[in-house]
Amino acid sequence: MSEQSIIAERRNEAWRDELRKGMKAKDRAALSRVHMNELDAEYRSRNNEEVNLGLTPEQAMCEAKRCLDCADPTCMQGCPVSINIPTFVKYIEKGDFLSAARTLKETSALPAVCGRVCPQEKQCEANCVYTKKMNKEAVAIGYLERFAADYERESGQMSVPETAPKNGIKIAVVGSGPAGLAFAGDMAKLGYSITVFEALHEVGGVLKYGIPEFRLPNKIVDVEVNILREMGVEFITDCIIGKTLSYDDIHDMGFKGIFVGSGAGLPRFMGIPGENLNGVMSSNEYLTRVNLMNAANPNSDTPVFFGKKVAIIGGGNTAMDSVRTARRLGAERAMIVYRRSEEEMPARLEEVKHAKEEGVEFLTLNNPVAYLGDEKSRVKTMILQKMELGEPDASGRRSPVEIPGAQEEIEVDLVIVSVGVSPNPLIPSSIEGLQVSKWGTVIVNQETMQSDVKDLFAGGDIVRGGATVILAMGDGRKAAASMHEYLTRTL
Repeated sequence: MSEQSIIAERRNEAWRDELRKGMKAKDRAALSRVHMNELDAEYRSRNNEEVNLGLTPEQAMCEAKRCLDCADPTCMQGCPVSINIPTFVKYIEKGDFLSAARTLKETSALPAVCGRVCPQEKQCEANCVYTKKMNKEAVAIGYLERFAADYERESGQMSVPETAPKNGIKIAVVGSGPAGLAFAGDMAKLGYSITVFEALHEVGGVLKYGIPEFRLPNKIVDVEVNILREMGVEFITDCIIGKTLSYDDIHDMGFKGIFVGSGAGLPRFMGIPGENLNGVMSSNEYLTRVNLMNAANPNSDTPVFFGKKVAIIGGGNTAMDSVRTARRLGAERAMIVYRRSEEEMPARLEEVKHAKEEGVEFLTLNNPVAYLGDEKSRVKTMILQKMELGEPDASGRRSPVEIPGAQEEIEVDLVIVSVGVSPNPLIPSSIEGLQVSKWGTVIVNQETMQSDVKDLFAGGDIVRGGATVILAMGDGRKAAASMHEYLTRTL
């Protein structure tokens, strides 16, 4: 534990004594969870302004008071990057918001990002004692994380985590998404010279191309990336590892270790008739063109067809991002088509709520079986097969089963397929001896994130095949600790 953390814990002990005198646990438990301030649904559905507005200082301090200061903080068990949740929450309760932000940065390279997009309801908040034992709403840890990070940024007093003296060892990072950024941050703290290679023209990976501005503004990502720059991390864009530079080139440049966090940007389709029609595209292409290539501008080099009757196939967060983007681009009828029930959707409840408020239609227990086109080979209708839920599948969710003879034809002029992704095979296929699964993911030791190519570690979607930002960051942190141990032992 760092000296700063030890000091924080001592302060917390003093606070605990004070708080026990001033406010009993039953009084804390009686407080209601704060509600996030949001833009009006009708207004926001016509622009790209961020939907969630954050908490006021008064709201944040009040919500922090709900923390029961558990002797065994189970909330931390649900955090993939091991944020010291009790400490940063108690700092907020005392009104010391800058110390709260510094505590977050001890283990998280992207607190303002995580406070916006992480599924806290399935992780730290799911492990809150309110949820686990009291059948009450958890402390709003995600809202508080966002508040602390935003307060620090807006205060103009941004802190930069301390880094050890440079040790002269160069490390390459492939991909500037959440896994790569988390890895880079931890390795920079340890004194390594880090260079991040990004294939696209902007740094941020999926945080930039995959998540719309109304959920995660680009300026938020840029600020957190710039903190890494101040820590000494170098970023090189428009560089495709496996094409621009090879594995051998990286070694010839003097790098002693490589972390691959290149994500999973290869879209999957369903293999049904009509998927090759104009107007049928993947959510990856759609969001990348809109978010990163200015496709919403008709004068863009890569404009996207807006569509008036738009169907998004899938029920995850990417599907919600796509359908809400379509509404903002003028869709009169924006539909989510999902083969299971709404209760089984993997998307965050907040994203589903926002989509409904913005006028999105949910066609659950429906599955497309074909798309029909017009004389110009442009999609004009989709054939939906009605489904019902049968027995649970391997994941525990009930399997969708076709209802014989129950089909419906619906007019569409744009279909966006969001049914999963796979890793791009470029990097795995370009490195001799790198073991790859049948799904195209890089095989690593799950405890260390080390591959069979001993100086190559990997994490995030290139290993998982598709997961959350925070899980990718957890992989990056685990890989950093493991690579540091490996290099210390071998160099």
